[in-house]
Amino acid sequence: MSTAASDTPAKVAAAPDGVEVMVVTSSRQAQALTNLAESVAVLGEDSIQNVSPGHPAELLNRVSGVHVNDLGGEGHMTAIRQPITTGGVYLFLEDGLPTRPTGFFNHNGLYEIDMPNSGRVEVTKGPGSALYGSDAIGGIFNILTPEPTDQLSGRLQAELGSDGWQRGLVAVSGALNAQHRARLQLNRTQSDGFREEADYQRFSSSLRLDSDLTPQLQLKTLASFGSIDQSGTSGLNQADFTSNPRKNRFHGDMGARDVQAFRLSTELRYQLSDSSEWMLTPFYRNNRSELMPSWMLTYDPVLQSTRFSSYGLLTQFSQQASADFNWTAGLDLDLTPATFREQQISVLMQEDIFVDYQQTGRSNYHYDADQTSISPYAQLQWFASEQWILSLGARYDWFEVDYTDRLDPSVPQQVDRTSWLRPESQRIRYQQLSPKFGVVYKLASNQQLYANRRHAFRVPSVGQVFRPGSSEDTTELKPVTAINHELGWRAQLDGLRLDASVYDLQIKDDVVSYIDGNTRKVTNAGETSHRGLELMASWQLSDAWTWNLSGTFTRQKYRDFQYLFSCFPPVCVPPISETRNFEGFDVGRAPRQLWQSSLSYQPLSIEGLWLELEWQQVGRYYTDETNTNTYPRHDLFHLRARYQMGEHWQLAIRLMNLTDKTYSTLTSNQVGSTDIDYRPGMPRSVFVSATWQF
Repeated sequence: MSTAASDTPAKVAAAPDGVEVMVVTSSRQAQALTNLAESVAVLGEDSIQNVSPGHPAELLNRVSGVHVNDLGGEGHMTAIRQPITTGGVYLFLEDGLPTRPTGFFNHNGLYEIDMPNSGRVEVTKGPGSALYGSDAIGGIFNILTPEPTDQLSGRLQAELGSDGWQRGLVAVSGALNAQHRARLQLNRTQSDGFREEADYQRFSSSLRLDSDLTPQLQLKTLASFGSIDQSGTSGLNQADFTSNPRKNRFHGDMGARDVQAFRLSTELRYQLSDSSEWMLTPFYRNNRSELMPSWMLTYDPVLQSTRFSSYGLLTQFSQQASADFNWTAGLDLDLTPATFREQQISVLMQEDIFVDYQQTGRSNYHYDADQTSISPYAQLQWFASEQWILSLGARYDWFEVDYTDRLDPSVPQQVDRTSWLRPESQRIRYQQLSPKFGVVYKLASNQQLYANRRHAFRVPSVGQVFRPGSSEDTTELKPVTAINHELGWRAQLDGLRLDASVYDLQIKDDVVSYIDGNTRKVTNAGETSHRGLELMASWQLSDAWTWNLSGTFTRQKYRDFQYLFSCFPPVCVPPISETRNFEGFDVGRAPRQLWQSSLSYQPLSIEGLWLELEWQQVGRYYTDETNTNTYPRHDLFHLRARYQMGEHWQLAIRLMNLTDKTYSTLTSNQVGSTDIDYRPGMPRSVFVSATWQF
């Protein structure tokens, strides 16, 4: 059976020449992709270094069905079988460990991982709750660190670019002795940003130690730290977006965020026999986030502080029961004490620019939310014949959140018609069962059909329940549930790799708001339908030319979805505030099509030269739930080049947005508002780097 999770070099995972692709995410062990009944894409080390992403979107948008936008710095929102959303429907992993506990999802979570220094990225599209629990509805991102080398080696990269971009990447790896190998990685990045007052800094470090203590016992210890200091960037109205997309309505510290994230884990794998293995992974997480929510500056400006620590253990036992059966069972434990505080501020504006703020002395919220989760799971894989593979799995999640309101009861919950409702101190529990079933049929040695049915869920976030604003009944919220059906086809032909899948994802019990008299309430009553087709192709046209293509067609609908419709003078006289149901409407901010294609060239006459031209398209979508306004689409072109100068030196350049297209990474409006909000994308920019390898 497979032992330690493979750190196979990324070029193996990306190769279209019949080399076996191995995947870790699906079972926490290395498995052949051809044996998996789910849609998984692998981006290998070669792809990561060729793209050299300055933002996670530059790498991840090469995967069919995946759209990550750029909100400035490394801020982002994601759309996989979902609209472009801040909702907690994705799971971010580093070497298989969730970077955040359940209930503390952040849509910017990928900036807590050092992606440019990663060794491989695995993207599982659709639900993964049967192994990983809450939030894994739209998909899973698993960013894997490179394996330490036996011989002393390293890489130093210095990069300069447009708008004050500076980045230094360092990686040093080698054996400490016969039993231990280590790898140290650093990332220091800073940029002024292409918009006014939009500077950004990050520092990331990771230290990985691999230890072969005995032939049966291996350890992998990983310590990683990330610090992100990011200025706020605003949306723009159409006039400013068209004439001055570099404008930013947030100056100084307005809308800024400061995040620090530390993780420490030790993965222990003990080979009991040739057919069985134990895996134990104790871990610790510590996260601090200071945030001025930019979307609240116009109606309820505040400073928010979130701090949590996690103490947990992942356990798993695996056995190859026979030549035809293998099974795994495990238990995940997580204890996360957390504290949240929100302080009210008043803001200073000059014309339409937010320039400064002062604290008013009022605290709107201050509470502890200590979360405990216990999650057993099991999976079975049966090789029924040479053609048929069946898989079955389930996970049961039990959560308890111990909430304590730390504000004095005398602090008012409503001032000047603005509400900061606070639930009474209490304990809330959630329980959820997530089964899955999959089947693979091998049409031939190089072609597979696969199908699956997977259940998924997400529990309400801590902020959604205990920071309700003007909404009542938030402590009564239950988990959002989803069921995914999928049918796919994979082929590994001579020089050509293909992957196509169709899916039907139905989400129920989504959280909706409604008006009951003069009271705003929330409940689990929303239903949405998400259907689509995802295509990927990689074709080695010749020894010099390679073509890659990914495409996505989606249709996302509201089946039953209430929304508060508010419209004010001068558009609506008298003003309107009422509950409407958008059943039958298209889901807002859900692109109908996504396309990416790249053509790379390695001329045989110039050894070491690599060139790539990339095209990306984000298709048309409605900007809100009423389907009144649309964002048409945009097309972008990028050019990359790399030249290997002998054994040690490499020069690279990437030219982004070749045509200097003015485009929006997110276009939206509030229901009932005619004001369209545009988030400008990066103009034509150039980045050059020099890398020394030893």
